[in-house]
Amino acid sequence: MPTLIQNGTVVSPEGQQKTDVLFEGETIVQVAPNIPADGHTLVDARGLLVMPGGVDVHTHLDMPFGGTVSADDYRTGTIAAAVGGTTTVIDFVLQSKGHTMSEALTTWLAKSAGKACVDFGLHMAVTDLGPGDGAQGLAEMEAMVKQGISSFKLFMAYPNVLMIDDGLMYKVMQKAGTLNALCCVHAENGSVIDIVVARMIAEGKTAPHYHAHSRSAKAEAEATHRAIHIADMADAVVYIVHLSNADALRELKYAQQRGLRALAETCPQYLVLSLEEQMPGKSWDEAKYVFTPPLRAKHNQPALWKALEDGTLAVVSTDHCPFRFADQKSLGKDDFTKIPNGGPGIENRLQILWHFGVNSGALTAERFVELCCTAPARIFGMPQKGAIAPGKDADILLWDPDAAYTISAATQCMATDYSMFEGWQVKGNARDLFSRGELVVKDGKWIGQTGRGRFLKREANAGGFA
Repeated sequence: MPTLIQNGTVVSPEGQQKTDVLFEGETIVQVAPNIPADGHTLVDARGLLVMPGGVDVHTHLDMPFGGTVSADDYRTGTIAAAVGGTTTVIDFVLQSKGHTMSEALTTWLAKSAGKACVDFGLHMAVTDLGPGDGAQGLAEMEAMVKQGISSFKLFMAYPNVLMIDDGLMYKVMQKAGTLNALCCVHAENGSVIDIVVARMIAEGKTAPHYHAHSRSAKAEAEATHRAIHIADMADAVVYIVHLSNADALRELKYAQQRGLRALAETCPQYLVLSLEEQMPGKSWDEAKYVFTPPLRAKHNQPALWKALEDGTLAVVSTDHCPFRFADQKSLGKDDFTKIPNGGPGIENRLQILWHFGVNSGALTAERFVELCCTAPARIFGMPQKGAIAPGKDADILLWDPDAAYTISAATQCMATDYSMFEGWQVKGNARDLFSRGELVVKDGKWIGQTGRGRFLKREANAGGFA
């Protein structure tokens, strides 16, 4: 039986409208006022905003890192995403040096099998093109795109593990350009950072806050500049992940003003958490906020909010990479370099951006939908997602703008023993969520089936520029 959502206000990047939404099976079939109710299952959305399901394009589920594995697997991570209002995630496949992309893809598809609870896509992190001139790896990139993996991740940080040099980056970008694939770049000058880190450890500066002080905003800005211009040389589109500070933002904005095809995201943690407040150098608890890029000084935040409003920053993602505090972060108790990098946030992205963005007047509800739903789907080649319109997947979020909610590890679905926003009171929260027409979250609680999520084959559309 078709389902009719009545009395709600549909929000799109273009505006808001009191209208009904009818979907049948997995697909939206009509969006119009006063759709006849006969023969339909009725959902009363009075007082609620009807939005596309959120799209989080930067997650790390069941990911090996620093001698451990991220705490959320595809089951707990995607349930947490759904409870937070997100119906689609894109996770990262990590190619190990000396191994092929196909091997890595097989590993990650096995991780998700029978566990994913919402739809998901995959990026391919490239660390090795194989022997000789790299022809083997470049051919594999073609194969990845044919299998629906239309974006490639390049690390300019983590030497000897994930970092690649400029020459390899240029080769990958050049090939991506010919494939209309998108290049996602972790932009930090890893070589310089490693020297700073070694010096700090030698001086006995091992506490968590030194992690942040070892990775300067200038190191991120320099790498952002370099990544954008190498991409321009290679005739490729570049997408800077987790941009965290005003220095890197200036590099991005300057490139965009010159017509370069450069996009970027930021994350909630950089918008509302700061070095001064969360990492003043007073306790081991600050290990909870060890992630990369690190927290920045508070003066960076207004520039990031402005860039979200004016379009310089295109997307808000999470970089969700959770580790438990008690038995995982503790691996670096005496050496910040051994603290697993990452934080939990997949469940809180929409809450934080709505409360501190929309409620404060920094963002409109329309811009909120663009940043969290529509733009991510468009940029990453998912035309069936990110909009409330006929023919689109029935990924529909019923958002209560007046709901009061207290964020707490005790009630969250994420598999960590802490929250980065513990005790914060927010106004605005997901009430119900439909994923491809199936009600999976009701009154804020997960009610769906484990394993129902599907792998999405994404289009190669050069980040929406094609």
